[in-house]
Amino acid sequence: MRFLIYLIVYPFLWCISMLPFKLLYLFSDFMYLIVYYVIGYRKKTVRENLALALPQLSASERLNIEKKSFRHLCDMFLEMIKTMTISKKEISKRFVFPNLEVYKKLEEQDKSIAMMLAHYASYEWVISMNTYVNFSAFAIYKKIANPYFDKLVRDIRSRFKAALITTKETVPYIIKNKNNHLLSIYGFASDQSPKVASAFHWQKFMGIEVPVHTGAEMLSKKYDMNVIFLKVKKVKRGFYEASFEILSENAKEVPNYQITDKFLKLVEQQIYEAPEYYLWTHKRWKHKR
Repeated sequence: MRFLIYLIVYPFLWCISMLPFKLLYLFSDFMYLIVYYVIGYRKKTVRENLALALPQLSASERLNIEKKSFRHLCDMFLEMIKTMTISKKEISKRFVFPNLEVYKKLEEQDKSIAMMLAHYASYEWVISMNTYVNFSAFAIYKKIANPYFDKLVRDIRSRFKAALITTKETVPYIIKNKNNHLLSIYGFASDQSPKVASAFHWQKFMGIEVPVHTGAEMLSKKYDMNVIFLKVKKVKRGFYEASFEILSENAKEVPNYQITDKFLKLVEQQIYEAPEYYLWTHKRWKHKR
């Protein structure tokens, strides 16, 4: 059954990926009408999250952000599909790194790098970064239940020299790469909610105390990795800028959770600047205290 679903859906996805961007975004506009007004996909969750995180705004202001966030969600979903066939030249024009030299300086230190980022703007097109890096790139992700779609996602990432590893595979990969002297960069999207049972640290995020992921920081301390933050900004539809900020060049000497807390503050700043580009559909505050 899973393979049959894949056989039915794959040609449709491929056809979408071949659309020129003008038609792609027209299709996204149509999708928005269906997703927001007909299906109402996670609309209740988005509304609750916005009320919790941005209580200082009026109901009408939050509603405006809500609608914009769903428009962006549809754009991002189709941009992800577009990655199946987009050329490296095209994506390099649409996703740029204005201060790449900050990252390059860390590579010169001959230490692996943990890159922390949020589910904000286009975290899917961050893979284009691998065109510019010298290190081997690994992105930590949640495995897709359908193995055929999971392989498709892995294959798409491999077009840009990025390997996907699950959370369970992360430590074994880091150990293996370290033992083999393979300098690597690991991408951690660390802004979502961990399981309460596995949470070591609670902190205020958008003014609400929640459990937070600390894996990127703790692995950086244990395996002596530099830590960097990637801030993605949506310049206009289909165009993004991603800038780097060093979080630590000596993680072992930084007090526990300080790197994680700094990361959360930077994500907050990102959201306050343009809240419509955050992934509000996730239940980030489901374990609030």
